[in-house]
Amino acid sequence: MTISDVFLQLGEERLRQLVRGISIGKLRTYQLYERFKIRTHLAKLNTENLRTAVPRFWQRLDAQDTEFATDLSQAILIAHMEMIIAVLNYLEVPNQQGFFEKEIDASKYLTEGWQVRTFEHFKADYPEALLLFYINHLGCELGNEPQAFLPAV
Repeated sequence: MTISDVFLQLGEERLRQLVRGISIGKLRTYQLYERFKIRTHLAKLNTENLRTAVPRFWQRLDAQDTEFATDLSQAILIAHMEMIIAVLNYLEVPNQQGFFEKEIDASKYLTEGWQVRTFEHFKADYPEALLLFYINHLGCELGNEPQAFLPAV
């Protein structure tokens, strides 16, 4: 599963919610502002333009624009580092302030049922769309999940 697939399987409404959580200030702090502005094809990067661009973002994700999907996921996640740190610590994945080694063997941390446990543990603390996105992002990055985790309703 690719990061584009994660977005697509979570749905366009969740994408809309995730885009609303992008912090322009955090993009600047992490020096991702210009790169993200170029990748989004927006003349001016602000919250209003991001919101109105969601349908175009959806089309690009549907077309499997991998670089765009990667940059979009970074823009979403850097605004929520406290959640990332909390989830990684809960799963006992070694990390440095939310960042982990790319070559890490996550099989001992992402054991059977980890998505359900993590979702249940944090669902009262974070917005559902954000938590589901990160759980699936982690599954995509560290595991080899064949499809997105969506809890039974």
